[in-house]
Formats: sequence, structure tokens, C-alpha cells
Amino acid sequence: MSPQDLPDLEERLSRPTPAVIELMKQIPGDFVVLGAAGKMGPSLTRLIKRASDDADTPRRVIAVSRFSLPGSQKEFSAYGIETLARDLLDTSADADLPAAENVIYMAGMKFGATGNESLTWAMNAWLPGIVCEHYSRSRIVAFSTGNVYGLTPVENGGSREEDTLNPAGEYAMSCLGRERIFEHFSHVRGTPVSLIRLNYACDLRYGVLVDIARKVWAGEPVDVTMGYFNTIWQGDANALSLLTLAHASSPATAFNITGTRTLSVRETAQHFGKLFGKTPHITGTEAKDALLSNATRSVISLGQPFVSETDLIEWTADWIQRGGASLSKPTHFESRDGRF
Repeated sequence: MSPQDLPDLEERLSRPTPAVIELMKQIPGDFVVLGAAGKMGPSLTRLIKRASDDADTPRRVIAVSRFSLPGSQKEFSAYGIETLARDLLDTSADADLPAAENVIYMAGMKFGATGNESLTWAMNAWLPGIVCEHYSRSRIVAFSTGNVYGLTPVENGGSREEDTLNPAGEYAMSCLGRERIFEHFSHVRGTPVSLIRLNYACDLRYGVLVDIARKVWAGEPVDVTMGYFNTIWQGDANALSLLTLAHASSPATAFNITGTRTLSVRETAQHFGKLFGKTPHITGTEAKDALLSNATRSVISLGQPFVSETDLIEWTADWIQRGGASLSKPTHFESRDGRF
């Protein structure tokens, strides 16, 4: 059964898996989550807290963010998560960041990058160096993106972690810069790092599936030029990303965190059309390449996602039909020139 309301959705996104509970038994120390108030951060931070409690492993879990939305700190505090309001680009305030053996780095900038390139590079490539200096003795899970690969022929089955990186556009280039900074400090300081190349998380309020579904629901055209994509239930992305802590290494190790199938935009729109009783308005023709990732390494090392892409499509359709909440933050997955 799909999530029935917002509390149910939030509970499922942060529900600990047996593997994450076992990880929390094995991994000592406190956790700090940097950039915790974004789309994915609240549920991932809550997952750490819930899994630690289930593992009977007391620890501090600290969410660090600007917390620019009123009341956002209270959402963390309600679950026993400590909060610290900080603009991480303010180096004068970074000296008192809390010590922690485990760091989840989620800070970054994507939307609005075009026209604001200098801030994009500062957030995505300069800030990681500050964090690496401060947390050189910690284990770090650093979120990146599948955009660092660039477009790949659909027939190849998605980019692999060992492939040559070929980012398109300044956003993706700055994300490659972020990875290189983490790799540098991992090499020279011996800091264990895992790099999470996420592509794309879906939590029913946002994601590629939500973008396609809402267009079909509203009778808007669905452009299939970027004809193929990967997606993963955000609850699975949270769990699998945390499991990479056990694989954090020096030199850094990258993991593609995504679903196991290559989905067709056209076929997905048609699937939503059947579920909604509507005829999708398809425009464009599929290009022979797309932004795709191969999840084989993560499946072997971390395990399979629990929620299938088919279930996620049906959950998304049910959520939209029942008037479920939306974050109104399109992924812009259709962009083929890297401009966001």
C-alpha cells in the first residue's frame, strides 16, 4: 500500500532497514549532518536517529543548516535531533562546528546555478575543502550527483563509477570539483570518504516521476527528448547512502545510488496515463543518449532497493490522485545542456 498521508510518508522515508540498524551497532561515534534541511536531509537525519535508537546505541545526532524556513529546526528537535543554525560559507562560524566521528555532507547548490555561477562554485567546490580541514579525522559520506558523468548512450546501460567523467554545464563541473576536493583530502589526510552519485531520488512530493506524473495529470506536454532516466525511492536512497559509511576509504570510493532499471519517459507517461485514465501529450523524439547511472556496484556492496520502480510509479499516481502535497521543485531532468 502506498503512503496515505504526510506523516505516513515521513515515517516510511526514515524507517530503518535491518542493515542500517546493524550498521549503527557497528559504527561508533556521533553524527553531524551538514546541509540537513534540504529535500533529503530531514528524513536521512531522522533515519540515523531512529536506527541508532533501535540499535540501542546512544549517540548525538546533530543537524547543521541555515534553517531558513520558519519552524524547520523544530521538526528535527521533535525527534531528539540536535540542531545548529550555521551558514557554512561563513568561515568565522565554522570553527565551532561540533566534533563528530561521522559526517554526512549534503550541502550544495543546483537550482539557480545558471546566472549565479560564483556562488555555485563556492558552495560545491570551495566549501568541501573547509569541511575536510575541520573533519579530517572523521568518516565522511559526501553527496554528489550522477550529472558528473554527462550523457551516455542508452544502450550502454548507464555510467559506471570507473567511467571517465564528462560533466556538462557549470553545475555539473562544480560537482566534479566537489568530488576532487574530497578525493584530495582523503588522499593527503587519510580521511575515509565515500562519494554518493545520486540519480534521482523520489519521495512522492518531488522527483522525476512526480514531474512526469503531474504533467500527465494536468494535461501538459511531456517532452521525451531526454528519453530515459533512473530513479530510486528516497527511503532506499537514505538507507543505501548510510551503508556506504562501512565502505568509506582512503582513497575515496564512489557509489552510484539509483534504481536498477532504465526507465523510458514515454512508457512512464503512458503508465501514468492508464492509472489516471488520461491520454498523455507526448512531444519530441528520444535522443540516443541520456543521463544514466549503473547501480551494479551499490547493489553488490550495499544490497537491492526495497521499493521497485513499478511500485514507486503506482505510489506516485495514488499520491497525486488523492491531492498529496508537493514541494513544487521540478528536477529539470529534461535539461540536456546542464543548465539549471
